Amino acid sequence: MADVAALWRHPIKSHGREVLERVVLTEGQTIPWDRHWAVTHDQTKFDPANPGWVGCRNFMIGTSFPRQAGIWAQLDEDAGRIELRHADLGNLSFCPDDPADADRFLTWIAPLAEDTSLRATGLATAGLRGMTDTPYPSVSLMSVASHDAVVERLGHPLESERWRGNIWMSGFAPWVERDWIGRDLRIGGAVLSVRDHIARCKHTMANPVTGQRDVDTLGALRAGWDHQDFGVYAVVTTGGPVAVGDPVEVI
Repeated sequence: MADVAALWRHPIKSHGREVLERVVLTEGQTIPWDRHWAVTHDQTKFDPANPGWVGCRNFMIGTSFPRQAGIWAQLDEDAGRIELRHADLGNLSFCPDDPADADRFLTWIAPLAEDTSLRATGLATAGLRGMTDTPYPSVSLMSVASHDAVVERLGHPLESERWRGNIWMSGFAPWVERDWIGRDLRIGGAVLSVRDHIARCKHTMANPVTGQRDVDTLGALRAGWDHQDFGVYAVVTTGGPVAVGDPVEVI
């Protein structure tokens, strides 16, 4: 029997992750508060006067700034406040929707991008839409067995946080999720439809503690399975509660 092994969300795109015990999914939406905010730079095409989804290159993302991988987050939903921590930067507590607090956040993260010409300029949000990497509101599904296969290929431990997944599932055979495109999964009280494979980038090479690129995850994927994918994107077609330990079924 397959089940939910872990739940994660990333309140600010590429700037921290947090573990959850349960969520309530809504049809057509992301994990609640996942990628709710994203950090713009001075070349972004995001228009705050007409907020909407734009591609990931419009934001400060881990592909270009690997040290961001070392950020951890905890969101207080009721207060609209986030606690961030990083081994090199210490802790920061702030309200992303407060302009003065947002400026404090930009100052705090500035050292993580000091070797680039891009400059962080603000925090963008498209409301409930979420700044996922897909042009549709997606939830990313990950397999523990597929992660273990990558670990075996590498010959040493690998942090699962590198994949930045939302719902981790145990009990499936390695890589079986690659056959799920177009299929539906019942996860706890929700149903999700699988849309696409997740093509991986250099962000997965960065250590989630130090932020240093220290493992060739992309090389391992190409050498072992002749592709550069890990996990799948899905959309919520029937909302409902999902908790760690809930059953997962391909339907």
